[in-house]
Amino acid sequence: MRNLVLVCFFQLVSIGLFAQRQGYWQQRVDYKMDINVDEQKFQYDGKMSLKYANNSPETLKKVYFHLYYNAFQPGSAMDYRLVNIADPDARMVTNKGTKENPQFESRIAQLKPEDQGFQKIKSIKQNGKELKFKISGTILEVDLTQPMTSNSTTNFEMEWQAQVPSIIRRGGKNTKEGVDFSMTQWYPKMAHYDEFGWHLDEYIGREFIAPFGNFDVKIKIQQDYVIGASGTLQNQNEVKGYTQNAKPKTQNGKTTWHFVAENIHDFAWGADKDFVVEKQTVPNGPELFFVYQPGEKTTPNWQKTQEPSVKFFEYMSKHFGKYPWKTYTIVQGGDGGMEYGTVTLITGERNFESLLGVIYHEAAHSWFQHLFGLNETVDEWMDEGFTSYAENLAYLEIFNKKLDGNPNLDANAGYIDLAKSGVEEPMSLLADYYNYNYAYGVQAYNKGQVYLIQLGYIIGEENLKKVFLEFYNQWKFKHPTPNDFKRVAENVSGINLKWFQNLFVNTTRVIDYSVRNVSDSDIELQNLSNFPMPIDLYVEYADGSKELFYIPAMEMRAEKPAENFEIYKNVKRTVLEPWKWTNPNYNVKVSKKVNKVIIDPTQRLADVEFSNNVYPK
Repeated sequence: MRNLVLVCFFQLVSIGLFAQRQGYWQQRVDYKMDINVDEQKFQYDGKMSLKYANNSPETLKKVYFHLYYNAFQPGSAMDYRLVNIADPDARMVTNKGTKENPQFESRIAQLKPEDQGFQKIKSIKQNGKELKFKISGTILEVDLTQPMTSNSTTNFEMEWQAQVPSIIRRGGKNTKEGVDFSMTQWYPKMAHYDEFGWHLDEYIGREFIAPFGNFDVKIKIQQDYVIGASGTLQNQNEVKGYTQNAKPKTQNGKTTWHFVAENIHDFAWGADKDFVVEKQTVPNGPELFFVYQPGEKTTPNWQKTQEPSVKFFEYMSKHFGKYPWKTYTIVQGGDGGMEYGTVTLITGERNFESLLGVIYHEAAHSWFQHLFGLNETVDEWMDEGFTSYAENLAYLEIFNKKLDGNPNLDANAGYIDLAKSGVEEPMSLLADYYNYNYAYGVQAYNKGQVYLIQLGYIIGEENLKKVFLEFYNQWKFKHPTPNDFKRVAENVSGINLKWFQNLFVNTTRVIDYSVRNVSDSDIELQNLSNFPMPIDLYVEYADGSKELFYIPAMEMRAEKPAENFEIYKNVKRTVLEPWKWTNPNYNVKVSKKVNKVIIDPTQRLADVEFSNNVYPK
């Protein structure tokens, strides 16, 4: 008992000591933007005042902005990428050949001048002084006349003109469902700078990273439009759609919409003349706004999703940390579903299950992408995988479909198919550089989930629940890395995870154990893959009794606690000596006749060949 108390004490101390990596810092932005929309040309003029804080230990002589709209021009890097990857996104290409012999042409290459995107910078000033700049693709490079020393702030003023492209990926004009404006990646966005330097990824349609900050945005648009956006609408009584007694305030036929958002790292909005706005309130949580075009294909399902959406935010706040913002807005728009600060744009003409599923997924990104400012360009598997994991758990509980064992079996199956395909690449690969979109998608959405499934198997499900809440306490409104998550898991559980993190994230090694032989005295196990894992070995004897043998991996340097799955109820648990990874064989001694053996009856272990995990076969 004394030893247990000491272990618990040192674990608590270590959590405090390692709450944040030493020397951590992050940059800060505060945007004020005034936007005047030309609805006929799908263009707008923008003015920005940006306060930028350099909290790094470095002196900055340059700063950089992303100009994402420039990707939607013939000859862009995204244009070339679409025809030089084996399996391009079908939404972004046209097949000029056949199914058997495809000849893909980028939709970007087909854009007429009036349908292309651009962001033309008119001027940039630093503290009132003009700055020199140059543009290469989707990156704006700005030379500072006043270099920013460590722990200093500066003010930028920018004027620009933009043209909204036809919707090809995520944002643009005139969606297939008839939404006029899906405004994502629409403004010059300050690039992210951290201990790894500037993140200057040319935009090819995938992922993002940006510093946290505040947004104060005013959008002047024709008076018939309704807008759903990030943040909180400041003038509900002066615009259309949000209150019954509103008296729209117009000037020259236009209304100004004013939104304010705090502590987010991206701002998005959608606008259409036919939008309606409906609201629900989460108890002790945010207001939820549902902004969509009413009709037979939308209204019934958009209204039906509202109550379970409230329950979703309650579930997520309980299990992954309290949602910290005042609002969350779901806007019909875009080309599928995409998350932004306190808002998502999703296609809306879906059946109920599909609509609710995409709402759950994008809303879960409020934690695993936005509250934790994950670097999606590097660690897309944390962003998408953790989100998918949480989304699925929430759905199963809300609709009373909880399973005993692994509730994410589909994720394991998808990952195992990829592992056997011959095209898997390490999860640590930069998101843009996968050779196949298929491999990227499975890594991000499936293997990212499998990482958490394996972690729960290694440290125990109750410990994993504690890890999520401790991660929230330590890393909300910051930019954690996979190693930061691993360190939280180690400190909560007391289990070393270096070996697992390295092998699962940085390599394509697979897990493959087998029940080699069973006799009246021994159960012979074999590791066929050189990927060490702990083993939960479930045994049924001829006399009807049952036993669970727990074999820790030596690298863990600790044991996980007993777990409470239904299949383990009234089953004796025996802890054995750790399995040395240098020895592929392990013998379990038994004293009576064995009828049945299963490696991990909960089916969490992502073993690529389950057929040899059981006896008799």
